[in-house]
Amino acid sequence: MSLVVVTRYVVPEAEATTFRERAREALDALQAQRGCRRGHVGRSMDEPERWLLQTEWDSAGAYRRGLSSYDVKMRAVPVMYHALDEPSAYEVLVEGGPDGLADFDSDRSPSR
Repeated sequence: MSLVVVTRYVVPEAEATTFRERAREALDALQAQRGCRRGHVGRSMDEPERWLLQTEWDSAGAYRRGLSSYDVKMRAVPVMYHALDEPSAYEVLVEGGPDGLADFDSDRSPSR
């Protein structure tokens, strides 16, 4: 089962150019990790001070291992300053693709 990580940020307009460069660096470091499938840096069309960094991983374990990388820690920390304090990792339960929809069981324990 794959994992989608969406981290949202609030970035003042005056810092947008610097943030974009740092977010690009963070994404580059994350993309280099084993198990990272793809990622995006985006900016809201309606509220330009709102940004996101989205990545997709093979598994929660791959994501955790990727975060522990020295390169990720060094290149992603400057971006985290603007991160909103909210949940960011989501397990994929339904996925759409060329062959239609596919359902997946949750990896969460039933007691949660």
